[in-house]
Amino acid sequence: MQHNIPTTKLGPLGEEMAAAVSTCVHCGFCLAACPTYDVLGQEPDSPRGRIVLMKDVLEGTLSVDDASPHIDRCLGCLACEPACPSGVPYRDLISPYRATTEAKRKRTLIDRLSRAMTNATLPYPSRFRLAARLGRFARPLAPLLPQSIAAMLKLLPDRLPPKQTWAAVNPAIGTRRARVALLSGCAQSVLAPDINSATIDVLTRNGVEVVVPPKQTCCGALSWHVGNLSQAQKFAVANLNAFPDDVDAIVTNAAGCGSGMHEYALILKGTEFEARAKAFVGKVKDVSVVLQELGELAPLPETRKPVRIAYHDACHLSNAQSVRSEPRSLLSLIPGVELLEIPDSHLCCGSAGTYNVDQPEIAKTLGEDKVRNVLSTTPDLVATGNIGCLTQLESHLLSAGSDVNVRHTIQILRDAYAGAL
Repeated sequence: MQHNIPTTKLGPLGEEMAAAVSTCVHCGFCLAACPTYDVLGQEPDSPRGRIVLMKDVLEGTLSVDDASPHIDRCLGCLACEPACPSGVPYRDLISPYRATTEAKRKRTLIDRLSRAMTNATLPYPSRFRLAARLGRFARPLAPLLPQSIAAMLKLLPDRLPPKQTWAAVNPAIGTRRARVALLSGCAQSVLAPDINSATIDVLTRNGVEVVVPPKQTCCGALSWHVGNLSQAQKFAVANLNAFPDDVDAIVTNAAGCGSGMHEYALILKGTEFEARAKAFVGKVKDVSVVLQELGELAPLPETRKPVRIAYHDACHLSNAQSVRSEPRSLLSLIPGVELLEIPDSHLCCGSAGTYNVDQPEIAKTLGEDKVRNVLSTTPDLVATGNIGCLTQLESHLLSAGSDVNVRHTIQILRDAYAGAL
């Protein structure tokens, strides 16, 4: 696709956006892969349609606000990338576009308030914990509140798990095979801190020393995906300084976080930190990848009874990081586990960071569709690799009247080692 995008006027991200636009040949292979096109059936709500809209805005022939409704509906799930025969790097377009055009947006007061609340709470565990506790008292008022605020309240659990902390250094058990640094995360460390505990348990059990840098911050993915470039850059720089260089890998156990950290070089493009970011990105790996690369793992005991596990591909693990086989291989190592494939597994569950808050109706439809497909496999358990997916699936399984539990892949491995599966 030809363009007349004035890259020099768009800052450091201009060239990436222009290259992504140019790569698109408008073939339409992305349509079947796109969750919002699947739900809405409208060309502007497909990757191909959004690329045209973003191109027109960047060229100055369409206003930002005219394109915004369709751009806002994009989940950023990147299912379009593996479906694209031309290799359009859609990730190099959607988030940079949002960052470039955010200052030109005309947002309502409610919209600004909702964004301010998420930006000020979600990336900060202590603030988020307090906000979650206070939010429960506001639930009875949800029907009277704006849709985005009501959706935010609905997502809060009835009770938060106890706060957990992790040692700065967790020694390997037996011979040390590797040394890694773990991103503990923000929302996940509040909503499901046991995922980090399970990660440390499984890694150390397999000879991996795990460092948990005390000065780390939010990965910045939430900020980056909604166009808050300055906040994303602040978090990225803080993590470049917080994580040690003398580790074999920087481990993530949340797909969205891993995807966001893989984009640090783009987030910090044109700054003094760009070179350091490129080196940092080269070490970022999902925990399933780290375990798979170790080779032979400590033997896993057989389950107490046969367990049918449906594996849900988190979009930012399968699409953004191309991590698909590793979690499946690890779960298949557990004697007594039958791994199940979910129909239409390429379609997003509707979580996607703050999408539940920003686009609650579409998120609800996608969540219901995903759970319907999950239950069609008649699983005993659902496994996934992202806290957002886990929360979304739990919510919609409960609404569907199902008692099937959702666990992180690493929690299932830890439980298997403990003989609790």
